[in-house]
Amino acid sequence: MKIFITGISTDVGKTVTSAIVVEALEADYWKPVQAGDLDFSDTHKVKSQISNSKSQFFPNAYELNTPASPHLAAEIDGLTIDLKKIVEPRTNNHLVVEGAGGIFVPLNETDSIIDLIQTDYKVIVVSRHYLGSINHTLLTVEAIQNRGFKVAGIIFSGSENKSTESLILNKTGIKCIGRIDEEPYFDQNVIREYADLFRENLLNL
Repeated sequence: MKIFITGISTDVGKTVTSAIVVEALEADYWKPVQAGDLDFSDTHKVKSQISNSKSQFFPNAYELNTPASPHLAAEIDGLTIDLKKIVEPRTNNHLVVEGAGGIFVPLNETDSIIDLIQTDYKVIVVSRHYLGSINHTLLTVEAIQNRGFKVAGIIFSGSENKSTESLILNKTGIKCIGRIDEEPYFDQNVIREYADLFRENLLNL
């Protein structure tokens, strides 16, 4: 199984979600484009939060120095991101692919994060509650579906809002894989607890 994890915006919990899914499935992990924080990248973070020994971590296709939109970070580095050079790593294991920001974050003048999604990927949308998040969630889901892809599930992150969550699930008809609470910290133990909670729903995607 190949799972693509995207969010409704930046800083909504994609990387924590990725760690939980990697741990739950003992999956491999790949973040195609990393912009900024190269010394403690999302790959480093996920690797530090999982406790199984099976998962492999594949190198980024692009490592950009500036914490900015990938198209701008690449420009600052004197590069242009070429979609043809972003080649999915080969593995016989489950693979978790983490996007960057939201689905229309630009990679270059023509391509965006959504263009990384392949037909055999199961897409998980991470939604976090803030003013405007319902709109952002529904727009994200609709845009993915308009490209011909199916959203396999939604994971809610942060403080619970039952009304918002219920409305999103009812409007989209998409199942909730689980919710990640506003924890004081995320370490291997916390990630493993969520992995145990989410595993069955993930295996049934």
